[in-house]
Parts: sequence; C-alpha cells; structure tokens
Amino acid sequence: MLRAGHRFKVFFAFVALFASAMAVSQANTIEDVRIWAHDDKTRVVFDLVREPHFTYFTLYDGGPHRIVIDFQGTSHQLDLEQIATNSILLERVRGSSPPESGVARIVLDVNDSIDPVIFHLPPAGVSGHRLVVDLPGQSMIPERVQRVVRTAEHSELRPVVIAVDAGHGGRDPGSVGPTGKYEKHVTLAVAKMLADRINADPGMQAILTRTGDYGISLAQRQRLIRQARADFVVSIHADAFTSPGPRGASIWTLSPRRANTELGRALENKERLSEELYELDDALQQESNDQYLASVLLDMRKNDSIQDGMLAAETLLQSLGRVTDLHRQQPQGASLAVLSNIGTPSVLVELGFISNPQKERLLVSRDHQERLAQALYQGLRQNFIAYPIDGTILANQRIQTHVVARGDSLSVLAQRYNTTVEAIMQHNQLASTTLFVGQELEIPTSS
Repeated sequence: MLRAGHRFKVFFAFVALFASAMAVSQANTIEDVRIWAHDDKTRVVFDLVREPHFTYFTLYDGGPHRIVIDFQGTSHQLDLEQIATNSILLERVRGSSPPESGVARIVLDVNDSIDPVIFHLPPAGVSGHRLVVDLPGQSMIPERVQRVVRTAEHSELRPVVIAVDAGHGGRDPGSVGPTGKYEKHVTLAVAKMLADRINADPGMQAILTRTGDYGISLAQRQRLIRQARADFVVSIHADAFTSPGPRGASIWTLSPRRANTELGRALENKERLSEELYELDDALQQESNDQYLASVLLDMRKNDSIQDGMLAAETLLQSLGRVTDLHRQQPQGASLAVLSNIGTPSVLVELGFISNPQKERLLVSRDHQERLAQALYQGLRQNFIAYPIDGTILANQRIQTHVVARGDSLSVLAQRYNTTVEAIMQHNQLASTTLFVGQELEIPTSS
C-alpha cells in the first residue's frame, strides 16, 4: 500500500504526463500556403489545423525588406522554397531559424516597405483555420481608374464612368454548370468584352473591379467603385437553379425590401456564400468611423439610386431581349450587398442559367458572349442619352429617329445629321452598312 506522500507524487506525475500529452495534442500545423497575386495587392493564406497564435514584425532598414511571422506551438513539413509567388510585391516565402523551440518562423521577402494586414479567419465552408496576410500595393486604384478621375476633374465634358463588376473569381467559382463550366469564367469574359466596347466610346469610360481569375472581396469592389467615382455599376453574373429547366436572362436592381421570390432568396444566399469564399477580412468592413452617419447618408441617396437603377434596368433588359431569351420581362428587386452601400445606381445582370445544359453551352460560346456584351453596351449608351448625367459628353447628345427612304445611305445620313457613320452603326448595332427601305434608325447627334 502506498503512503500518502507517494500517492501525491504519483498523482502529480500523472497530471504532468496528461498535461504534456494535451500540449502535444494541441500543437498546431501549417498544412498549406496559398498565394493570390494581382494588380492591387497580394494575399498570402496559411492553412492551419487549429486557430493560430502568432506574432509578427517587419524589417525594412539596412537590408532586404522582410515580414517575419512567428507561429507559436506550430510546425510544418512544407517545402517553402518551391512556392511560386507570381507577385510584384512578394519575392518569396521562406523559413528561418526560430527564436525558441516549438515556434515556426516564416519570412516573407517583399520588395518594398509594406504595411501588412494580418488576421485570422475561422473555419467556413470547406476551409479550416486560416491566417491571412494582405500586402497592399502603392494604390488600391488601378492606373486606368486614376486617369478616369483626373480626366473628369479637368475636362469640361467628361465621359460617363461605368464600373463593370465580374462576379466571383479565385476560389469562388460561382455557379457550376452541368458539365462543370464555372460562372466566374463567363462573367469575366463578358465583363472584359463590355469594358472594351465602353472604352471605345468617347462618351463612356469603364473600370473593371477584377481583371483576372482571383478573389476580390465585396469591400474591395466597393472601394474601387467609390474611388473611381463611378456613375453606374453593372455587376455581371450567371444564374443557377436546383433544376435544369429555368432559362433566360434577368436583371436585378436594389430593392429596399428583402426579395420575396424563391429565386431572389437563392441569389441573396449565393452572394453571402461568395463572401465567405472571398475570405473577407472584417477590418475592411470598418473603413467608416461612423457607420450610423454613413447609413443615414446612404438612405438619403437610396431612393434616387434605386430609381436610376430601375430606369437603366428596363433599357438594358429590352436590349438583352434582342439577343437572348428573358427569364422575366421586368427587372426584379432584391436586397443585394454588391448593389448597396456605395450610393451609386446599380444593376445586377444574370446572363442566363448556367444550370441549364443548353444555356451552359451558349454562355461559354465566345460569339454569344460578344452578343451579350454588345447588347449591354447598347443599353447603357441608350440609357445615358435618354437619362443624361449633367456635365457628361452623352448629356450633350440627343436621339433622332429616321426612317430609311430610297437613296439613303449611312454616309448621307451622317452628313445630314452632322454625325459619323461609326456612331450610327454603333448605336444601332449594325453589322454592315446595308440599309433597307422602311428601316427605322436612331441617329445620335450633338445638341
């Protein structure tokens, strides 16, 4: 029989062993390092087994620029030297000698004195614990956007600035078609085609919220739109439903009420899922120091923005109806985050149902994408001539209707109305210069 003193020693030894075992079981592991590099920032994501405990510091004086992160109680078996960055901000990711046992030290070699934003993201969807390191560039506004703003400030008449927002991107594919085609690829292709058409028009200027296949958070999209001083936002998506039957394009506008249809609710839920996949950092949501004031100011402008968005949606829907079938003949209202909190008239365009096998084939067809982009461009141009924005080039134009008579040609009409052949063709979506007697044309002219 053990004496009391020995019993206590055995008990404490057991406790010590148990605590040691628990400490080992709670040790963390870095399972992967993922990098997204694009124009305005680079994001580094560390995938971990458990919530990370970490410290970091920067070294910018007297040597290479470095961001050093110490993960407490953490190990990894990764070959960091093999990680490709493809980033103009981040040169490489490497390991370094830890300051003490049980610490994994990771060094990010960067090419400038960068103020990183580092935060933890809890598990969401298929993702576990993540430590996110955002490396912002010198400007979150692309150079093209800066030129748009400066032009607007120094020109007597300025172009209408349109933000073209390609939905989803990066780890968020959006909806997936029956054969595995991704919404994110369709939206980016059409967005680029639309932007090209807008930028070819001297009366309009486009900015893209993303230019490649990478994730961009809602807050970043909204920041780009605000900084570019966009007059209008077109957010491009492709729809999906639980059955393959639904088909046709639709346009959604910001509604003060929650959507009251099943499709509307599904769309709102899909948007929230996308935000999780973008790995949005909460800090980006806190840019305004006075959220109440911001909401009051937004409410003051909301009615006008909703009305402007609805007018544009009607014109765009009519234009889309010339090149594709429509799911609904009228614009639909929903409470969508991508259309809110920016104080800018906006529409969300669903190009069609990628969940429909026939429409999936169409949506990935370049010819169909070109037709959709042309229809959207045409609708936008018509809208800003019919409902002009003061101080813009398009506000100085007016539309006249002409019925083609015998002997008419585009060059004759251009001379008669003091415009150009290109302007008439572009406005009327003419594929050739051939005209037919009785054909009705809209002629854009300067006031």
